[in-house]
Amino acid sequence: MTLLLISGITSVIVLCASISMCIWQRKMSKRKENRQINKRNQAHRMLHSESHVQELIDLGELKEEDEKGLDLPFYDLESIRVATGNFSDENKLGQGGYGPVYKGKLPSGQEIAIKRLSRVSGQGLKEFKNEVLVIAKLQHRNLVRLHGYCIEGSEKILLYEYLPNKSLDFFIFDQKQSMSLDWEMRFNIILGIARGILYLHQDSRLRIVHRDLKTSNILLDHKMNPKISDFGLARIVGDRQTEAITSKVAGTYGYMSPEYVIDGIFSIKSDVFSFGVVLLEIISGKRNTGFYKSEQAMSLLGYAWGLWTDNMLMDLMDETLQDTCIADQFVKCLNIGLLCVQANPSGRPTLSIVIKILDGETVNLPTPKRPAFFIGRDQSSSTSSNKPESINEVTNSLEAR
Repeated sequence: MTLLLISGITSVIVLCASISMCIWQRKMSKRKENRQINKRNQAHRMLHSESHVQELIDLGELKEEDEKGLDLPFYDLESIRVATGNFSDENKLGQGGYGPVYKGKLPSGQEIAIKRLSRVSGQGLKEFKNEVLVIAKLQHRNLVRLHGYCIEGSEKILLYEYLPNKSLDFFIFDQKQSMSLDWEMRFNIILGIARGILYLHQDSRLRIVHRDLKTSNILLDHKMNPKISDFGLARIVGDRQTEAITSKVAGTYGYMSPEYVIDGIFSIKSDVFSFGVVLLEIISGKRNTGFYKSEQAMSLLGYAWGLWTDNMLMDLMDETLQDTCIADQFVKCLNIGLLCVQANPSGRPTLSIVIKILDGETVNLPTPKRPAFFIGRDQSSSTSSNKPESINEVTNSLEAR
C-alpha cells in the first residue's frame, strides 16, 4: 500500500513537472515570438520615420498636420520678441548665411540662442525644415540641442541651447584666443567632434551626412566640449546606401570633398574629408583656405603634405602649443588628418576607426597619399586638383551660439 502511494505521488509530481515545463516552454516561445514581432515593428517604424522625415523635408511647405507630429515645442513670435528684447542689437551674437543669431532668456530664466532666418538669406524653407525635422530626433553630447521653433508669416526661427564659448574658429584662428586652447583641450575637441559625426553616421535613428562640417559650425560649451551645429544642409541616407548624388552642391569651399564639389556625390566619406580639414586646422591654428605661408603650397592641405614628405612634421604645430603638445599624439593626429583628406573616398578611414586610434588602440596606420586639392604654386592647372570655376551654390553657415 505504501509503495502504491509513493508511486502515485511520484507520478503526480512528474506529471505536474511535465505540465509546468510545457507551460514554461510555451511562454518562452511566445515571448520570443513577441520579441521578434516587436523588433519587426520597431524596424518598420524606424523605416517609416526616416521616409516620413524625408518626405516632409522634400515638401514645399510645413503643414499644420505635419507640425503636430514633431517632438519639438512651438514658440509664438511674441514670446521670442520678449526673450530677445525685440531682437535688439545688444542681444545679437552674430550673423551668418542663415541670418542673425540672438541671445534670449525664457520666462523660466533659461538662456537660449535664437537663430532668425533673414529675408535675404540664400537658405530657405528646406534648410529650415532640415534643422527642425532632423536635429529634433538627435540626442548626443557632441551635437547642439534644438529647443524649439517658430513659424509665423515670413518669420522662421530656431531656438537652440545657448553655448557661452562661441565657435571653434573664434579660438584657433586668433593669436590671442588660441593661447587658451592647450593641447589637451584641442585633442579632446578633436575626439568629441569625431564621436559626434560617428553618431550621425552610424548610431542615430537616422543615418545622416552633415555636408557642412567646419570650424565655425563647432560650438563650445562652458567646459569647452565641442557640439556640432547647423544641420540646414544635412541629408538622410538609407542604412545600405553608401552614397547619393545631388544636382545642387551646397557647402563651404575648403571643407568640401572633391567628389562632392566636382560630381555632386556625397556620402559619409564626404564628412570624413571635412573632419580631416577641421583636424588639421585645429592642430596648426591655420585656415585651409587663403593659405599662403609656403611658396610650394596654396592650401593648408598642401602645406601639411609638404611637411609630411620632408619629415618636418612638428613644423605644422600651432606655436602656442609648444609647451603643452604631446608629440606622439600630434603625429598621430597629422597622420589621421592626411588620411581623411585623401582624394579617393575609399582611402579615407571611417570615424569608428579614427576614434579607436585617438583612444589609443593599437592600429597600424597606413601611409597617407597626396591629399585632394593639393595645389603647388609651380604646378599647372592640368596637374593639380583645383576646384571648378563655378558651383551651383556655396553657403556660409552662421555662427549660432
